[in-house]
Amino acid sequence: MIDLHTHLLPGVDDGAATEEASLRVLRRFAADGVRLVACTPHLRASRAHAVTADALDEKHDALRAVAPPEVTLVRGWEIMLDEPGVDLARPHLSLGGSSAVLVEFPGAVPVHADRELFRISMSGVVPVLAHPERYVGCTPQSARAWRAAGAALQVDAVMLLGTGTRARLARALLADGLVDLVASDNHGDGRSMALARDWLTAHGGAEQSDLLLRVNPERLLRNERPVPVPPLPIPTGALRLLRLWIAGRADRPSA
Repeated sequence: MIDLHTHLLPGVDDGAATEEASLRVLRRFAADGVRLVACTPHLRASRAHAVTADALDEKHDALRAVAPPEVTLVRGWEIMLDEPGVDLARPHLSLGGSSAVLVEFPGAVPVHADRELFRISMSGVVPVLAHPERYVGCTPQSARAWRAAGAALQVDAVMLLGTGTRARLARALLADGLVDLVASDNHGDGRSMALARDWLTAHGGAEQSDLLLRVNPERLLRNERPVPVPPLPIPTGALRLLRLWIAGRADRPSA
């Protein structure tokens, strides 16, 4: 498996606080079958101009030195799109030196979100949108628009097992074939890719599991577009309830 979204650089953001915490996670990842991990600390787009190619070199080198030999660590950032029009087409902002960049929205879906994602993709960058299930205003319709604008959508693994609003939306996106990859978004805690692998397999999604957890992350690192992931075979009754819930949520006026 390949995990393109973690916060494991110790003491850098709201993720793992110490090297020991990061190492515990990486050892568990290795045992679970994770073979490549991108360390993606938070960064605001409005501050991206100040980031140099050697930023956090010491942190990355120190973690690589103690990481399990089975796990390759690559660099990246999770870039919050707090300011439109920022140039993200710089190799040191990308995932592992590829043409893919991990991005997130500030919270609610921004006005003209699809336009900004399209602008980024037209600069030669593939915007990998982190956890769309978290954004207020996200629906399957908006997810389709973001993918049409050139974005790849990444759902958090832990959301597949939940019962709340975000979890229901994550499963609805999977049911409609709108998810391109899954990542742990681990912050030095218990979140893991294995949770998603086991859940997908248990729900008849062995093919989807391989595409979401291995094939598509690897393709992005190779500067290739993700393979379309077939809709997850959710039982008809459950799928109908999901879609009714989504429709009601979309019709509800925003606060």
